[in-house]
Amino acid sequence: MWSEATRRADILKVVTDEELRLLGNVAGKRVLELGCSDAASAIALAGQGAHVIAIADGADDHDRARSAIERAEAKVELIHGDLADLAFIRADTVDAAISEDALRDVDDVDRVFRQVHRVLKTDAPLVVSLPHPTLELIDEDADPKLLIRRSYFDRSDNRRTVGDLFTSLTRAHFAVDTLLEPESGTLPRTLVLRGRKLGN
Repeated sequence: MWSEATRRADILKVVTDEELRLLGNVAGKRVLELGCSDAASAIALAGQGAHVIAIADGADDHDRARSAIERAEAKVELIHGDLADLAFIRADTVDAAISEDALRDVDDVDRVFRQVHRVLKTDAPLVVSLPHPTLELIDEDADPKLLIRRSYFDRSDNRRTVGDLFTSLTRAHFAVDTLLEPESGTLPRTLVLRGRKLGN
């Protein structure tokens, strides 16, 4: 429906925009990245002085990320595993977490959020970006482009509404303090949410 390169470019522009500072100052901090595929964010965060723990859930993603990290000579702890399997990280030891476009295909996003909540320190941010739910209603290659192709409330194939994501975060004891829909064409391409961990 839209090109992967365009989607990734939109997401990275939002999350790495210095003015937004959604993760805050990461120098000297432990940052968890969920869904490391091309390692661009992990490398950028490491370059800002963060100790990055990046999880790649697919074998191809892991290999691609490993190659990129080695080429960049970046210090990134790269793990191949399930995004919700964070048992190797002690509770309350991570300063910030980020997931860029990785949760779209996750079956149980609630479990991921619960596990991230466990490992984050109190008040630490979790920044999530993913394709905007409204963009998936249309086929950009069709004519006319804005013809609605499916219901916004069609939750097949792990599709979620904005309300679904908000509810999942709050049920996992995050306070959502930021919701961004960067302007791009007629419909937003990306949804960005930031939640802060409430107590344990």
